This record gives sequence, structure tokens and C-alpha cells, in this order.
Amino acid sequence: MKKQPRLIGLTGTNGAGKGEVAAFLVKKGYSYFSLSDLIREELIKKGDEANRNNLIKTGNQLREKFGADILARLVVKKIKGKAVIDSIRNPEEVQYLRRQRNFLLLAIDAPVELRYKRVKKRGRKESASNLQEFIQKEKEEMTSYSRGQQLRNCLNLADITIINDGSLEDLGKKLEALL
Repeated sequence: MKKQPRLIGLTGTNGAGKGEVAAFLVKKGYSYFSLSDLIREELIKKGDEANRNNLIKTGNQLREKFGADILARLVVKKIKGKAVIDSIRNPEEVQYLRRQRNFLLLAIDAPVELRYKRVKKRGRKESASNLQEFIQKEKEEMTSYSRGQQLRNCLNLADITIINDGSLEDLGKKLEALL
């Protein structure tokens, strides 16, 4: 890559390591924004708990009411300079961000069993108590509903896919090579 991207979007499966990729990019001078944080702000306003089910439901409601690219439009207004944008889950968000200068979409993925172990370790309020529930919840994020989450379609739109199935050091080496 000749020129470092100004905006790096992150899409990927739950527990794949998007947060670690974002932390790496922040150390490289990128500011951090998350589309999920915009939804969390909405949940806080409504007094609702920011669990995975509520995040999915509220994100879909926002897309339904204001257009599938609403979260991307809101986040771009906050960005000054280089930024990493986490939690991209709808192709219209990708299309909107592609219209910005120097945008690159990274997909982060890992084997499902490994991702489930990581998610259990981080101790957040998750809606899956076993691997089967985890897989089922993920299917809800991979719909083709235009105003919903279309994670599979976003993964397919990525400029580069990183399989994060090793150590943090391995991930860092992959990212260094990319930049």
C-alpha cells in the first residue's frame, strides 16, 4: 500500500479481535470510533442495558428509522484526521465510508470455537451461555435484511481479511506488514 489510509474500518465476527486491531491502530496515531458506541449512547438515553440483544435491536431500529448508513453518517461528523472505525455491520455503512477520502475496510475473523473462548474470557454481558447459542446469535447478525445487520456481506466487502487465530504478537506482525 503506497499511502497510509486516513480511515480504517473494522468489521468482523464477535471475539475475532477487532478491539485488539483498533488498539494497535490507536498506538499508530489513529483516533478510535465505534459504531456500537453510538448505539450504547442511545441505550443509555433510553435507560436500557447495553447488552448484545439490545445493541442489535436498537441498531436495527436506528437503521430502520434514519437509513441503513445512519451510524456511519453520525461517526464521520466526529472524525478529524486519521481514524479507525469499529463495528461496521451494514453494507450501506461501508458504501458511505468508501465515499470518504482514503478508506480501507479490514475484516477480522477467527475460528468460532476460539472466538467463543475469547468472548467468555472478557466477561462482558453476553447473551450466549454456550457455543451453540453463540453461533445462533451470530446468525442473527448475518441477515440480508437491508436495514439490519449484514455482517457476512460486510466481511465479503473487505479490502483485506485478517485471520486472527494466533497470539497477539502474531496479530501485531500481520498488522505491521499491512501498514
